[in-house]
Amino acid sequence: MKTRIVMLVLAMAISSVVQAQSAPKSTPEYHPLRPVSECLRPDRLNQWYVLDNHTIIAKAGPDRYLVKLQNDCPRLGIGQSLRFRANQSNKMTGWGAICGESGETVRSRDEPPCAIQSVSKIDKAEYDKLEDQAVKGGFMTGPHHP
Repeated sequence: MKTRIVMLVLAMAISSVVQAQSAPKSTPEYHPLRPVSECLRPDRLNQWYVLDNHTIIAKAGPDRYLVKLQNDCPRLGIGQSLRFRANQSNKMTGWGAICGESGETVRSRDEPPCAIQSVSKIDKAEYDKLEDQAVKGGFMTGPHHP
């Protein structure tokens, strides 16, 4: 009798572990770029390219970034427009930095925002290589209005 109970409890425990591992994550995992001073500053953005529906590269001053999106965003870059929006916390710091944190988005003119999953710095060689694969791109001219 004890053996059956132990076996039943063990089977239930294994089943719970398997279900937990196979269940889709409802909240994406974030690994923000740190320190915040290394993050993408939209007010310094001077060039960007859309590589595909999930990937953007951006240049802000001398710094270059690879930006990955959470979902498929097929309308990015329409009208040669791209706008990055910081989350509330980073807006409050005055910098409006885009670090790959929850609540950050990018959008094109008159299109819904796309959630940002991650932001990482890349070097010039990687940026140049990815730029060759771009499907859309643009340059920022004049004042930036986040």
